[in-house]
Amino acid sequence: MEYLAVVVGISVVSYLAAGWAITAKTEANKRLAVRVGVSIDLAILGYFKYTYFVVGNVSAFLASVGGTEFGVAQIILPIGISFLTFQSISYILDVARKDAPPARSVVDFLAFSSLFPQLIAGPVLRYKDLADQFQDRIHSFAVFSAGCKRFIQGLAMKLLIADTVAPMADRMFALQAPTLAEAWLGAGAYSIQLLFDFAGYSAMAIGLGLMIGFRFVENFDAPYTSKSITEFWRRWHISLSNWLRDYLYIPLGGNRGGTFKTYRNLLLTMALGGLWHGANWTFILWGAWHGLLLSVERMVGSKSRRTVWPVGLGWPLTLLAVVLGWVMFRAPTVGDAFTMYVGMSGRNGVGISSATVYFNQPIEFIGLIVGALIACAPWQGLLKRSRSAAFNPILVSPLLFACCTIVLNARSHSPFLYFQF
Repeated sequence: MEYLAVVVGISVVSYLAAGWAITAKTEANKRLAVRVGVSIDLAILGYFKYTYFVVGNVSAFLASVGGTEFGVAQIILPIGISFLTFQSISYILDVARKDAPPARSVVDFLAFSSLFPQLIAGPVLRYKDLADQFQDRIHSFAVFSAGCKRFIQGLAMKLLIADTVAPMADRMFALQAPTLAEAWLGAGAYSIQLLFDFAGYSAMAIGLGLMIGFRFVENFDAPYTSKSITEFWRRWHISLSNWLRDYLYIPLGGNRGGTFKTYRNLLLTMALGGLWHGANWTFILWGAWHGLLLSVERMVGSKSRRTVWPVGLGWPLTLLAVVLGWVMFRAPTVGDAFTMYVGMSGRNGVGISSATVYFNQPIEFIGLIVGALIACAPWQGLLKRSRSAAFNPILVSPLLFACCTIVLNARSHSPFLYFQF
């Protein structure tokens, strides 16, 4: 019950702050309303998500200089609070900028804040994209059927691909001294697991939304076919990429303050985007890695052409950079990530140990291969915005659903990776 109060509290604060901003008589009062609303939202997120991180680092520093370590009482992170906070902040800013109409009532805004299909793990929605749909939606058998198909597609991505390769990724990342083959196998398995887990959830959320008449924004567009990191972020977690651009990168100054400030803004935006994913240095470094790559691509001309890499190298180099980043993203600590990087360099040997061969099941390799083929072949239609008619013949959805039902009954639980963010 107390976590429902958190959802309601963030929503009410955001609704009131936006109302204050839109009725403010002076620009100073409008800015004050925005700052108060955004600050409260961020303070609530910070308490639940970053208290342990801050206290842990401060305590470790004090211990290193001879001080006394300390801790805090247990704090349980409410599921979906990161997405709720970002959506609430975007509402305050959009209303204040007059880019979106204010909600007619707090009940309408609570309906947006608690919209269950995407509340837990996105996509990151904006009120202005759904405001009209709260008043008028299309309900028909065709729309409901399209939602069912999309939901089943996402369910299959999650259960048949992501969950199949997940044990392999977990085993490889748990190795104390992975070999070159083992480290790359683990990095590849996690890359496929994360894509199909998160894209699968997004597809399920979009499908559920369609079933009740809502049309959500697309969140993935075959990201592993990108030929640059710049293009990757136009295809991966699209709703978050757009949010970071519109509400963080541009307010920081974007590319308006000269070359140095542009690169600084890119690095800061991506590092903060990494921190949003979790209270761990691994996420900050992962975000900084992408910020650095985006800065390098902008430096050599990514704004003027699709890829900055030599012909034929854009896709493999981009995929390599993404996979290297996922190692840091997945590892529990920075030290664990560098253990994997050492293995990927071949310093622990090259081949696969007999234990790895024994414990990794054939079905896991099949899932990895199938997932890689689908992820890197956009014509399959699984991960693109446009859905090919070939993928949805009348028998495919029932067959996929039957397979998912069998798999789900055979497994004890199947949590989504992004529930932790």
